[in-house]
Amino acid sequence: MDIPRTQAAIKALTATLTYQRPPGPGSRVGGGDFFTGLVEFGDHYLGLCTDGVGTKLLLAQALNKFDTVGLDCMAMNVNDMICAGAEPLAFVDYLALATADPEELEALGRGLNEAARQANVTIVGGESAIIPELVKENDLAGTALGVVARDRLIDGSQIAPGDALIGLASSGPHSNGYTLIRKIVEHAGADLADPFHDTTLGLALLEPTRIYVRPIMALLEGLGTRVKGLANITGGGWRNLARLNRQVTFDITDPLPVPPIFDWLQEHGRVETLEMYGTFNMGLGFGVVTAQEAAQEAVELLEGAGEQARMIGRVEQRNKGDPAVVHRTLDLSWD
Repeated sequence: MDIPRTQAAIKALTATLTYQRPPGPGSRVGGGDFFTGLVEFGDHYLGLCTDGVGTKLLLAQALNKFDTVGLDCMAMNVNDMICAGAEPLAFVDYLALATADPEELEALGRGLNEAARQANVTIVGGESAIIPELVKENDLAGTALGVVARDRLIDGSQIAPGDALIGLASSGPHSNGYTLIRKIVEHAGADLADPFHDTTLGLALLEPTRIYVRPIMALLEGLGTRVKGLANITGGGWRNLARLNRQVTFDITDPLPVPPIFDWLQEHGRVETLEMYGTFNMGLGFGVVTAQEAAQEAVELLEGAGEQARMIGRVEQRNKGDPAVVHRTLDLSWD
């Protein structure tokens, strides 16, 4: 992929999107690097997210296993939504189909239904289009709607030196970096049916994205405004933390364990460590910033909700020239 050309193309698109509704319901909420779009709605903000499964679907097609990709589609949306403190409410999906196979779509539907249960959202509709002239393989995307009270919006502006950084474990690569992953598998000559720990390589790579909605909603209910920042660690890896507040440094000193699948990918792909952490979540699926005195309570709430969580670092003062994110254990940093 020609990244500079892609970035220039996206910039050319977004530069044309200048129209805004007048102030009032539906007008855009700006001023922060939110993971979700936000608009005014009386005493609340509405959140909107849209995303897809990406090239992980090609792996599902290679394995003829489609009952997990619905979880990936839902997770990619709702995990962004909750970063603003917004509770996901509803979801719509869009299927672009080269062919309509009943068994494949039934499996996909089961996954979407389980995802809706985990995220506590209603799937209120969707669209399916059979367009073999446009797509060679089936594609899945979706959009989530959520809501947050004005006084409960989390925008990272209250993050300050001394705050605690808590990490929630990922289930694997989630739904990011699969173009690179598939190239590594191909170049290594690996068989997706090869044994890998207590499963196969293919199933380890297809492990669905973890949905963090219920644990984070429980955390917000328990800690309120003592939760200062929430980050979904997706494409761009650990650099996503910097989106929370660019006036501080996120100093990671005790990271969560790295799942074995990342070790396999790094070894067989001969990927530099900096690129691994700047591409994948490397075990850190979601980040939470709280006031220091609330950190232990936050960890206990998250563990009580079934998450593997612990304090992985703290927020430091960022001086001129300092990086935005630091991984002390491996001496890595990102601006």
